[in-house]
Amino acid sequence: MDVMEAIHNRRSVRAYTDQPVDKATVEALIKAATHAPSSMNEQPWAFVVIQNPTQLASWSERIKAYVLRRLKPDSPLAKYRDMISSSDYHVFHRAGTLIVICAKPDAHNGKEDCSLAAQNLMLAACSMGVGTCPIGFARPWLNQARIKRSLGIPDAYVPVFPVVAGYPRGGTPPVQRRAPEILLWQ
Repeated sequence: MDVMEAIHNRRSVRAYTDQPVDKATVEALIKAATHAPSSMNEQPWAFVVIQNPTQLASWSERIKAYVLRRLKPDSPLAKYRDMISSSDYHVFHRAGTLIVICAKPDAHNGKEDCSLAAQNLMLAACSMGVGTCPIGFARPWLNQARIKRSLGIPDAYVPVFPVVAGYPRGGTPPVQRRAPEILLWQ
């Protein structure tokens, strides 16, 4: 698959098979992530990989409770209250692998660089037949000091981009894209 195919075919997958993603594949995805550009070539990323389904299911429940406790009525996320409250909803979509991309401290553009790394990872996954989905609901929970400590993430590091990976169950249709808004072209 060439890069343009991967860009146009990548989807946020929310249904996965039980087939685990093997260590070599996860390592290849992380290696692809590290080939992203970074400000001043700082390469300010570090990774956490969780492949324990029991742990991910437990975390899903804890994250749902955390989000619901903090959800304000005027938040853009308020429309997801019923979904998050459902016992059937799994924050990680029952994927078998969670990869958390963390920004190292004192990076000039660490969060942006980690997001570029995440895009590389997701495009590489698409080219390998592995589905991915960014998990924004998990980010605030992962940034709590006690959770970071439990994952071996140093205090000054910032979990920026949690993404799940697994083998898609069924197809994921494309989402209609708006035409680009070009503000100036001289």
